Amino acid sequence: RSWKTYLTMMHFSLRRQSSWVQLAGHQGNFQLSEGGEVLKLYSEVEANCLDCLMRDPLRPFVPQYHGMVTRGEHCYIRLEDLLSGLRRPVIMDCKMGVRTYQEEELVKARTKATLRNDMYQKMVKIDPSAPSAEEHAQKGVTKWRYLQWRDTTSSTSTLGFRIEGIMVGVTMFDSPLCFPVCPQKAYHSRLLALSDALTNSPFFRTHEVIGSSLLFVHDHSSKASVWMIDFGKTTPAPDTSKLRHNVPWAEGSREDGYLIGLTSLITSLAQAISVVSWQQEDSSGEEKSVT
Repeated sequence: RSWKTYLTMMHFSLRRQSSWVQLAGHQGNFQLSEGGEVLKLYSEVEANCLDCLMRDPLRPFVPQYHGMVTRGEHCYIRLEDLLSGLRRPVIMDCKMGVRTYQEEELVKARTKATLRNDMYQKMVKIDPSAPSAEEHAQKGVTKWRYLQWRDTTSSTSTLGFRIEGIMVGVTMFDSPLCFPVCPQKAYHSRLLALSDALTNSPFFRTHEVIGSSLLFVHDHSSKASVWMIDFGKTTPAPDTSKLRHNVPWAEGSREDGYLIGLTSLITSLAQAISVVSWQQEDSSGEEKSVT
């Protein structure tokens, strides 16, 4: 169902500039730069992760990191522009893992149980029945309540990933069922290669990967790739011997469920390839019989 939804969404054009910077959100944190680079507002946590990843088996799966640069009063991380050289790219952001918040965030949210009207409004916009009667009366929810609600009501807690956004530069296909199987196969191969790299990655074995995304990118020529992005919440695990990445999270376990999400994506994509291939063969057979 998740992949069918993806195929359906692919059919519609947002008629706006395709940019992974826009798709990732928080546009104010990014600036475009010359020379095939994107500038992202500096985060020490993310910079440390990227520096380690440049010497890790995962290096082919993350944007090239070119260090830092200062512009005015702000410092930025210099990253490879993942859309460089692509024409009319289609991009999808998948948030990975069974939770998108750090355990420290829960502790802080409980300690400072401030009511947030902005988070209440987000809940109501998606599901007016989500807040309790008391929360409706207060017109506010705590951050802890919102964070857990957001993950448990999406595919994050069940599939280990959720689609954050999709951008299509132009309407390229007549229907979702005409989505070409070539990019799907390229995505599938890339995800399988990523799975192998994660198994051999010292970085992955020793880090709690929270709030990171997989960025799917392809263009009209069916060039396709998948990239790991967003490491602002990825931190070294205090007890690496117990971190497995493929089991459900229990508070205190530090498990992120990243491999649960990756397995779900690989399975869904394999199913989509089978379905679309069968539909294309069936359609081809019908055309021959008519002729």
